[in-house]
Amino acid sequence: MKRSLLILLTMTVLAACTSMPTPYQPAVGSRWGYEENQIESNRFRVSFGGNSITERETVETYLIYRAAELTVEQGFDHFEVVERNVDSETRYIGGDPYDARYRGFYVHYSYYHPRWGWRGWYDPFWDDVHTREITRFEASAEIVMGNGPKPDHPRAFDARDVMANLADEIILPTPE
Repeated sequence: MKRSLLILLTMTVLAACTSMPTPYQPAVGSRWGYEENQIESNRFRVSFGGNSITERETVETYLIYRAAELTVEQGFDHFEVVERNVDSETRYIGGDPYDARYRGFYVHYSYYHPRWGWRGWYDPFWDDVHTREITRFEASAEIVMGNGPKPDHPRAFDARDVMANLADEIILPTPE
């Protein structure tokens, strides 16, 4: 009884962990979270990858927030987005449960229905196919940092303003 309860509790905890969007965190040991690579003294490549529950808008918000945070950490005032990209990875789960089980050899059954006659393996009333689409987003940007007043063009951001304006949208990981 105790073992069954422990297994059920463990499965519940794991299900809860996988049903949460990726929080704003470094991607240490996983693909989920932010990473940065220094290219030059004031140029970085920043990326944020979310799990399949993290929305595209959240991934892009976390990317810009990380760029602003990194700019302040490096002692600069503003940054300019030189290049920006959002990649998506889509996969489908589900489908016909017999397909994988009987792959490699042919299994067939048929039955007679008074209204439609003889029916075979794929019957519209018996073979429901449920497929779920799962999309994961990863955003990346190359940024150039600078000091002084922010340049007057749409690709330039004041780092402290970005952090102040987006702070309410940032969800940090829960402490364990």
